[in-house]
Amino acid sequence: MVEDLNPFEIAKKQFDTAADLLKLDPDLRDILKTPKRQLIVSIPVRMDNGHIKVFEGYRVQHNIARGPAKGGIRYHPGVTLDEVKALASWMTWKCATVNIPYGGGKGGVICNPKELSKSELERLTRRYTSEIFPIIGPEIDIPAPDVYTDAQTMAWIMDTYSMTKGSTVLGVVTGKPVGLGGSLGRNTATARGCEYVIKEACKVKRLAVKNCQVVVQGFGNAGSYAAEFLQKDGAKIIALSDSKGGIYSKRGIDTAAATEHKKKTGALMELKGTTVISNQELLELKCDILVPAALENQITTENVARIKAKIIAEAANGPTTPGADRLLFEKGIVVVPDILANAGGVTVSYFEWAQDLQGYFWDESEVNNALERVMVRAFKEVYETSVKHRIDLRTGAYVLAVGRVMEATQMRGLFP
Repeated sequence: MVEDLNPFEIAKKQFDTAADLLKLDPDLRDILKTPKRQLIVSIPVRMDNGHIKVFEGYRVQHNIARGPAKGGIRYHPGVTLDEVKALASWMTWKCATVNIPYGGGKGGVICNPKELSKSELERLTRRYTSEIFPIIGPEIDIPAPDVYTDAQTMAWIMDTYSMTKGSTVLGVVTGKPVGLGGSLGRNTATARGCEYVIKEACKVKRLAVKNCQVVVQGFGNAGSYAAEFLQKDGAKIIALSDSKGGIYSKRGIDTAAATEHKKKTGALMELKGTTVISNQELLELKCDILVPAALENQITTENVARIKAKIIAEAANGPTTPGADRLLFEKGIVVVPDILANAGGVTVSYFEWAQDLQGYFWDESEVNNALERVMVRAFKEVYETSVKHRIDLRTGAYVLAVGRVMEATQMRGLFP
């Protein structure tokens, strides 16, 4: 039987597993499973050659029972509405897992940013912002960076929104440049949060991080910093990869050298002292810690039998399918799920939003210390839930998160 890799179908299955354990009322189950709002927009953009090209974009708000929607915007040729709906729902459960007062949202534009100039990206971003303007705002829905978007993208969104409102609105997005109300520590927050929960997972498996061999798939923001932080903790990074392929070294890879090589050549491959491997081969290497930090559906029923890691920490969203999840649990592999492992980004986004609203900004040590408290507490709550119900960490996180959103929904009631 071929496994269904539709991301929204996967998200619904993950929800249903927790809903079954919670014995959720069918009516409430339908409310929590269904996205609250889905906006599809056309984005006409004048290209550098003078012609106009129309792109398609989305913004989905899954649930706002516990606070305004929160979630990134990705620019990618493979963006689909179902993917954005899945990511929005994962954001709902992610925010509830770490217990911050947000619901889930997500946005995306179908485009290949590598083929667009900076001025074309700016015009695309500003027009997309104007199209989704009616449903975003610091008290409604707060976008952030995601795949192929960054602090500059957020600055354009903040400026476009502010010019339309007629006043500067810092809190409309997070992940902004520090000079425009961004938070110190935000750029590394996803990776740092992942590092904190990996340390907690190592305690569960009775491993010392300094003795661990680590494999990281994906060398973007989350993957590169996660590798750097784990190397500083004493771990040996034996393999890394980006969209063009992977590199392996039994002796270990210096992350600083890898970062510099990628800046110079545009890829990790051919770094001195390493051998080239495919992304698939990288996933199947024998290691202590595997960090999938790329895209969805990387560990499936097709390759799960060949996964040899002791701990998998999902820095990416949705890298493991439900079928693979079950088999990994049976093999005794600890999977720290995406809605916990990569929640550091949204947690520091919450800190940034709070700083913007207060007009009072923290130093980086305050940010990192607060992040560590949130992530360690969340891991312990998820782990205790999983032990109580004799379930894997992902289901434990969902039981915890769905329970919190369910409680908020029931207390608020149904309007009108």
